[in-house]
Formats: sequence, structure tokens, C-alpha cells
Amino acid sequence: MVIDFHTHTFPDSIAARAVDSLSKEAHILAYTDGTVSGLIDSMDKGGIDMSVLLPVATNASQVEGINDKALRVNEKYHDRLISFGCIHPEYSRYKEELRRLKNEGIKGIKIHPVYQKADIDSKPFLDIIYAACENDLIVITHAGLDIGFPGVVNCSPKMCRNVINTIGEFKFVLAHMGGWRNWEEVPLYLQDTSVYLDTSFSSGRIQALSDGYWDDKDKAMLDKEGFVKLVNAFGSERILFGSDSPWSSQKESAEYIKSLGFSGDDLEKIMYGNASSLLGLS
Repeated sequence: MVIDFHTHTFPDSIAARAVDSLSKEAHILAYTDGTVSGLIDSMDKGGIDMSVLLPVATNASQVEGINDKALRVNEKYHDRLISFGCIHPEYSRYKEELRRLKNEGIKGIKIHPVYQKADIDSKPFLDIIYAACENDLIVITHAGLDIGFPGVVNCSPKMCRNVINTIGEFKFVLAHMGGWRNWEEVPLYLQDTSVYLDTSFSSGRIQALSDGYWDDKDKAMLDKEGFVKLVNAFGSERILFGSDSPWSSQKESAEYIKSLGFSGDDLEKIMYGNASSLLGLS
């Protein structure tokens, strides 16, 4: 059993444009066409049993429409896909919308402070996260730098600690091993909390377009030693396998985790046990 806790798709009508635009913006390869059918094909080829979809609203007007689509995906593909909902810091009816998502069976929400242009420890996000906690929703956030926005950090490990200090412990998942290219700060600020880290787009090397944008030295992400060190710092019970499909290969991402030499029990927790428990599947 394998659960990929971090994937993305787009509506069929815009998937090609969205993937092409984002790929060029970040100067990286895409591994699927960005559609739901493309993701399921990737899952079949990579031995992935279930994937969690993480939609992002880049403006407040998108929130309800994206969430309506998430509900339809969950109804149609309930045996393979679990779509989270979205929220935006400028969306004023967040309390009602989060209550609706909970009542409709949505497991959590995805926020992206960089795309949504607000710090995660700012009042708008704190209010949203508090309301999500009241509805027992998982909150997963993009953490650290974003490959498409060089130098911009709206969700550092220290900011995430500020959130926990303000709200308390809750079901909090930090993507990209706690903070993309902020990895040295992750255990410093968060090791003694209950946060989960997902493994998406954190290991090996960036698979770049052949446009010369990325210098070879800048393609490096966490090496095996650094990756395992972070896993050991937090414990296997707080790590969630994620690929960030379409921006990484699900098959290669899963094979990488399996190659690191974790015990059978630890590997089981990372690949599906923790996700199954967090999602209420077991």
C-alpha cells in the first residue's frame, strides 16, 4: 500500500496551459499532463494506491468553485483520490466554507502562502487555521522557498513555530520536508512540535528544462544523508510520502524512499501508515 500525500491536477480544459506555464516559470520538467486521468495513469505505473490532491486558490473568487470540483472528484474517484479543499486569506466567508467542507467529508485544506501573498503567521492565515482546527481539518501548507519565486519566503520554519505558539498543536503538515531549502532550520524550530513533514520535491536533484536557467550546482536538493537526518530528527511516525506530481515522478519518488534503508516498520509508516491514520482511513 502506498499513499501519495502531495499531488496536483488541473481541470482538463486548462491543464495543458497550466502545466506549460508553471513548468516554464520554474524551469522544471512535468511528469504528467496535469489531468486527473494523467495522475491515475502515473499512479498505476508507479504502484501508488491513493493520492491526495492539493488544490490552491490564487485569489478569493476561486475558492468555492475549486472546492465544488474537489467534492465532485471525491465522489467520482473515491477509491483512488482524496481531494482536499482550498481557502484564500482574502476570502471573507472562510468560517462558513470550512464548515461546509467538513460537513461534506473533506479531510483538510491546502494553503500556499507564497502564491497567496501572505505570511503564514499573519492574522488572516491564523484566523483561517483556527477555524480549520475548530472543524478538525488537516492543514497542509507549502513550506520554505518556492521554486517559481526565488528569494520569497512566506512560510519559514520560524513562522510555522509562531503559528503553533499562537494556536497550539493541531493537524499541521509542512510540505517539502518542512521548508524547501530552509532545511537546516526545520529541526531547530519544529522538532519538538507535533508537525508532520511530507517528502515531496525535496530529495535528489531538480529535473530542469534544457534552457540553461539552472546551474548544475543549484539543482541539488537534500542528499540521502540530509534526508535521512531529517527523518530521524522527527521520527518515522511524522513523515508522509509525497511526490508533488506532476513536478516529480511518483514512481521515482517512491523508489527513492524505499532505497534509503529504513526498517520495514518505518517504511510502512512513511509510505502509508501515517497518512492512513491522519486521513481516518484506518
